[in-house]
Amino acid sequence: MAYEEEVRMATRVRLNITCLAKITATVVGVLFYCEFLHYYIVLAGCSWPVLDAKAGNPNITDNGTQLHAMVLADTHLLGKVNGHWFDKLRREWQMHRTFQTTVTLHQPNLYIFLGDLFDEGKWCQTEEFVEYVARFHRLFAVPDDSHVLIAVGNHDIGFHYSVSPYLVSRFQHAFDGGPVQLIQISGITFVIINSMAMEGDDCFLCRPAVNKIRVIAKQLKCASGDAEACKYWKSSVLHQYSQPIILQHYPLYRDSDSVCSEPDEAPPQLKHTRFRERWECISKDATEMLLEHLSPRLVLSGHTHHGCHVTHTTARGALVHEYTVPSFSWRNKRSPTFSMLTMSPSNYSIYKCQMPQEVTVLAIYGFTLLFLLAWLIRKKIKSQGILYVKVSKHLD
Repeated sequence: MAYEEEVRMATRVRLNITCLAKITATVVGVLFYCEFLHYYIVLAGCSWPVLDAKAGNPNITDNGTQLHAMVLADTHLLGKVNGHWFDKLRREWQMHRTFQTTVTLHQPNLYIFLGDLFDEGKWCQTEEFVEYVARFHRLFAVPDDSHVLIAVGNHDIGFHYSVSPYLVSRFQHAFDGGPVQLIQISGITFVIINSMAMEGDDCFLCRPAVNKIRVIAKQLKCASGDAEACKYWKSSVLHQYSQPIILQHYPLYRDSDSVCSEPDEAPPQLKHTRFRERWECISKDATEMLLEHLSPRLVLSGHTHHGCHVTHTTARGALVHEYTVPSFSWRNKRSPTFSMLTMSPSNYSIYKCQMPQEVTVLAIYGFTLLFLLAWLIRKKIKSQGILYVKVSKHLD
């Protein structure tokens, strides 16, 4: 006799390990790419510029030594007042990864910071400033055998009207600086200028700075072979003569950014805005004084947060190139860059390195989120469990 056996089933729910593993792997993989690997891929496309032998100064001794410098400006590390904590975390991580990836990939000999290291250095208390300095060295750590040159910015000590001896000495003590510095590395001469000391009003900051520039001018004459200048103005810093490179926060005098034609230039609504002397750039008088006394071959500046390349003509008719470097932070520039500078005592060449863009990173995150949502919806439509699945088992 045929009979039908009743089959009894038990159903239970268990965690969907496979689905969760796929989601976790996707999220971790995208985070690793966007916050680490992406920087290597983008910055690997940059390279040190090659010196053009025809562009060198034949009158200056060149022993073949070259320096490779990473040049950046306006990092604006946030303090306790401005900016949300996540904004601070995000921007500082971006700058840290860009900087350290460049250190690893390209191994510069020299690192040049063109001012506004801090966003709130002009008003923060002593304890916060100490933390600021420690954070700066942590984010922008460099190898022990490299050189670091730092120009002070208005956000570090304040605009001229608000600068105090305490704020100036605090910054100078932290970064071993002065209102004007003369430095020579591998036969390459640098003059670092405190832009706020170029006001021209004989204040406690301006008078020593102008006097120092005049002394440096005579020391440069001595180094170039002027025997008369060497009677009184020989410098222990200068082992040979090379035209100096000026490093400062404010640009030299220019009417506006309308003369700029760079991929990282100011947006159209700002490009034709007139510059105010002593605010967006140093004064015309201060510019002429620097060009006349120092006769630089190159000027590097920041402050505007946008890139620019301009030429200035000295009273002797010589052309001086100035490169304004944009902000290093996504907070101030949507498409930030930094400069890679190859130098010798008689020559230089500069290259603009495009950094990872925030919009690209956000697009990758957005695409990944949409992909995961579409995949989860598809699983739900197929009646497959996402976090949990039903498992059936025969009962004996």
